[in-house]
Amino acid sequence: MQLEYFQLIDRIVDLNIDEKTITVEAQVPKENTIFEGHFPGYPLLPGVLLIESMAQASGWLLIALMNFERMPFLAMVKEAKMRSFVSPGELLTVEARVVHEGSGFAVTEAKVSVNGRPRCNAAITFRHIPFPNPDLRGYMDAEARRIGFPQQAMTHD
Repeated sequence: MQLEYFQLIDRIVDLNIDEKTITVEAQVPKENTIFEGHFPGYPLLPGVLLIESMAQASGWLLIALMNFERMPFLAMVKEAKMRSFVSPGELLTVEARVVHEGSGFAVTEAKVSVNGRPRCNAAITFRHIPFPNPDLRGYMDAEARRIGFPQQAMTHD
């Protein structure tokens, strides 16, 4: 997890195209300037970053389901629930599954847990479009390699 670059996913653990599910891991850094203000003496990973980690995991699932031809963009977060805190140094397991697809949109249900204990969950809606430019596509290709995106799911070019 590289908070300063908004790279919240470290690796894909499982990607199941048939079941439309993904599991990823993210190691929360032990030290980061974000913890200096959130909160002094009681550092916690901000809830918005937990939501973003669920959105990123969901996004990778959608990219795989769309054969790496379209880019999902966050459109709505619904019913987000923060169930417990996340502290520096914890290993997050983020799971997502697609619950609806159609008309250029997709909805996922996602959750974050630590050692099997739930920390948060949400329903997340995405709008997806063809990759808008080669720079973004190149960046996403590099990120896919970094997190272990399965090569067979990268059917472009």
